[in-house]
Amino acid sequence: MAEISRVLEDATWRLMGLPNVVGVGRGYKTTAGVRGSTECIVVLVKKKLPKDILVTQSMVPAEVRGIPTDVVEVGEIRFLRPDAGCAGDTDNAADLANQAGRQTRMRPARPGVSIGHYQVTAGTFGAVVWDRRTGQPFILSCNHVLANATSGRDGRAMVGDPIVQPGAADGGTVERDQIAVLERFVPIQMSGRVPACMASRVAERAVNSWLWATRAPARVEIVTTYSPFAVNIVDAALARPLHPGSIESPVLELGELQGITEPELGMRVKKSGRTTGVTTGEITSVDTTVSVVYSGNVAATFRDQIMTGSMADGGDSGSVLVDENARAVGLLFAGSDKSTLYNKITNVVEALGATFERP
Repeated sequence: MAEISRVLEDATWRLMGLPNVVGVGRGYKTTAGVRGSTECIVVLVKKKLPKDILVTQSMVPAEVRGIPTDVVEVGEIRFLRPDAGCAGDTDNAADLANQAGRQTRMRPARPGVSIGHYQVTAGTFGAVVWDRRTGQPFILSCNHVLANATSGRDGRAMVGDPIVQPGAADGGTVERDQIAVLERFVPIQMSGRVPACMASRVAERAVNSWLWATRAPARVEIVTTYSPFAVNIVDAALARPLHPGSIESPVLELGELQGITEPELGMRVKKSGRTTGVTTGEITSVDTTVSVVYSGNVAATFRDQIMTGSMADGGDSGSVLVDENARAVGLLFAGSDKSTLYNKITNVVEALGATFERP
């Protein structure tokens, strides 16, 4: 494993630069649809293309420094908001989720239900965690669920913003359904043509108003282009409940979590989410670097991620991935109709200064 990890680290960015490649990780080699026991470098592509239409420079090599590769089609990886559904035929799971009241107001609220920043459609209340220093209970979910996918300097969200349960897409309003305030978040660094900060947008409107008043044919748009090499580790945030009694820790249909653990290839896992309820799967890739589409040509690159087969749909972001012993493994944040991506939970708690151990 140590050797493949070293080769993977050296080869990741070269492989990510190939056309059609959206991710690179470590997994088991699959041949004719049968998973073997040989570890390999997994190269994630939007779509598998016939070799005869690819030029040599665009092809994924059969091996890298003696380590075999495996090309896996995953489609376009996107943040899993309700307006970005991805998981194929999930109608039955979504119906069950609705029947369980996952998209309605719940007090005390439990992990597995709809929640979100007041300007976000909705995501999933992932777990109750506690501040390492004070022991205060917090709501764990994704930055793009609780903090509107903010970089911390774009004006999209700020500490103290209202958090509603259910999320706005499920009818939640600040006046009636506020359950918490945004406590802290890990900024998300985007790549591509990113909208400018709040002050720049005010200046943009002022200039365009003047241009309109003078009947000038031109219009201006202020944007920021971030480096394509900006890399994220987690998409995570915490919310502080207005009243400690308004939340409880057992995960809906899964029960109390029993601490955390590291992911392993082939590990059987499950999650409890706002949209598709409880789904099960298997970890197919670890140490994964992946490009995740936010909107248009704006994307974010994440490294050290976990991948499973399709286990989620839009609105399941924030769900906590657990193993068969109810230990937290990952935080669900992105996916496609063929795969689901998670932050390692050990990275999440480290970045947020939180713990799954009740004081």
